[in-house]
Amino acid sequence: MDRHLSSLPRSEERRFRKQLLAWFGRHKRDLPWRQDRDPYRVWLSEIMLQQTRVAAVQEHYRRFLQRFPTVENLAASRESIVLAAWSGLGYYRRARMLHAAARRVVREYGGRFPQTATELRTLPGIGRYTAAAVASIAFGEPVAVVDGNVERVLQRLFGEMITGEELWRRAGALLDPERPGDFNQAVMELGATICLPRQPKCVLCPLSKFCATRGELPIARKPIRQKKHEIQYGLARRDSSVFLVQRPATARLMPGMWELPEIAGTKVNGHAQLTLRHSITITDYLVHVMLLPAPKLKGGRWIAQAHLDKLPLTGLARKILRQAEVI
Repeated sequence: MDRHLSSLPRSEERRFRKQLLAWFGRHKRDLPWRQDRDPYRVWLSEIMLQQTRVAAVQEHYRRFLQRFPTVENLAASRESIVLAAWSGLGYYRRARMLHAAARRVVREYGGRFPQTATELRTLPGIGRYTAAAVASIAFGEPVAVVDGNVERVLQRLFGEMITGEELWRRAGALLDPERPGDFNQAVMELGATICLPRQPKCVLCPLSKFCATRGELPIARKPIRQKKHEIQYGLARRDSSVFLVQRPATARLMPGMWELPEIAGTKVNGHAQLTLRHSITITDYLVHVMLLPAPKLKGGRWIAQAHLDKLPLTGLARKILRQAEVI
């Protein structure tokens, strides 16, 4: 058999592409960023989907587009307004880079996105995967993408723990050059809905006849131990306002974001108004929220409840204020 770079025979490659694209045409999810191939919308969705589940992104995507319908609108806005609109998605560096990239697109490209993956990678916050996704979906450039879903699909397909440049090479060899955007989305869709990390739905997979493993590829993984930590915050309310403090612009995490004042100490001081859990990467926080009288803290401000949606709040602050029925 004449095997190509992908490790599939050439005749099998054609069948592979045809069956995958046919399956995608019938079963792809109706997602808001698939309504057209507008590069601004494709780029926005790809940035939002980094490290965030699809279900969590959809409503944020709709609201963000209502506020910033074009790259020019986004570029013309203040960073604090962009961060406020991003609030709830986390990983706020993405929003800062998104804003910086929009300004570059408007300033240097007249509001028109570069059309190749190589050029797109020169913009802030756009790496190899995002550049390939935007270039293939919006502009039809025949360049493959590799994300976690694609990696899992290809490793199971070939029955090998292929990684790094070899993984990108195999993905590129399989790519349908006539429909690169649809093909890339189809492989990612397969990994997200069928070729799941655990309990893959092999009986429903359109590519099972090509697959070397038809199931889980054994991987020796060292379990990540979650750290546990208790913290306390103070909730002070006055009329229709709440007292918040702003993180320093030099802070390593979430600079410039607004949050409730933290109360020093490792034990709960008095009776907590509410207690909740909040996870950030590998740390699980048990958060106690105490009612405070008018605080005498520097760097804080009384913020009217009506203005909270215009403020870049940390994810934890937003969660606390929601549970306390402030927002």
